[in-house]
Amino acid sequence: MRHLTFSWQGVVALLLCVGALTALPLLAEGAARALTDGTASLIFTIVIAAALLSFAPQPPAYRATVLFIGAHGAAWMLLSALSGNEGTATRAFFLLLFACWLLAWRCVSELSKLQPVTTFGKSVLQLLIPAIFGAWILILWEAVTRGAGVPFILLPPPSAIGARFMASLPILGADVRQTIFKAVLIGYIVGCLSGFVVAVLADRIAFLRRGLLPIGNMVSALPIIGVAPVMVMWFGFDWPSKAAVVIIMTFFPMLVNTVAGLAASGSMERDLMRTYASGYWQTLLKLRLPAAMPFIFNALKINSTLALIGAIVAEFFGTPIVGMGFRISTEIGRMNVDMVWAEIAVAALAGSIFYGIIALTERAVTFWHPSIRGG
Repeated sequence: MRHLTFSWQGVVALLLCVGALTALPLLAEGAARALTDGTASLIFTIVIAAALLSFAPQPPAYRATVLFIGAHGAAWMLLSALSGNEGTATRAFFLLLFACWLLAWRCVSELSKLQPVTTFGKSVLQLLIPAIFGAWILILWEAVTRGAGVPFILLPPPSAIGARFMASLPILGADVRQTIFKAVLIGYIVGCLSGFVVAVLADRIAFLRRGLLPIGNMVSALPIIGVAPVMVMWFGFDWPSKAAVVIIMTFFPMLVNTVAGLAASGSMERDLMRTYASGYWQTLLKLRLPAAMPFIFNALKINSTLALIGAIVAEFFGTPIVGMGFRISTEIGRMNVDMVWAEIAVAALAGSIFYGIIALTERAVTFWHPSIRGG
């Protein structure tokens, strides 16, 4: 017994299985497609076997594999049983589903113990752990909305959102072109670049630094819903007004972070540059800008989120009949909540990709920084 590897997740999962056995059936009496005893027994067998096998002495990789197959195989069978049986899940169903979730939790814990020796293995592991975590958010969402019969208007299941997503690819593509490739990208580039240039000037000219930064703090606190209608009145209903909102939202974070970054280099390093007879611009390019890069990339990552939020919110106040904000405001009025969630999914995916590109660029540029070397 001393060689067994017990875990509280596995023990609780077994207790939940016992509770589910005492609360059978898995589906209510009025289910359109009854779940056979053989299928129910197979689900219980998979969960119990995976929990018991996870206690056996074995390498973490093997244990994680057993837990992964058991948790996701049983969860897939439970979700398949809900097809045509929406709103009929019983207490036993949810107890068994939570047992699967605990096994998946233990699986992630075992994967976290692995120490791959290759770069490819490390990359796969870094993607696999959050993928399992995200998958279980969708699994629980699907099970609760369909099993408990949550009204579609309140929260549609991920399967319905995915079906609408695939059926609306041309519309979603047009919205992405209008909002992201026009308003967001152009506003982001102009806002960040102008904020960087003004920060360098403010670092050089004390008048700008003392007068502009307090104003920047004030302007950065302006609400989007107050700025967006003004920009629409000034620049029209098309994408330039949304790009203007994005410029305002991204300008001052870049300004403040760059000014702080330019002051981050140590006095000893600056004194050393002066002993080499370096002028202001040589010191700026060879010492102060490299030292400011973590601050600049921090502003770029913050602005990647602000830009997307600003453009979408600005489209609520006037836009052509295309755009992510326009689609959300229009479809929610028609009660097409699955289309609204599809747009939200596209925005989340685009924002994650945008942020990931900036993070990878940061690792390539600031490879010397302790935060990057430590990772």
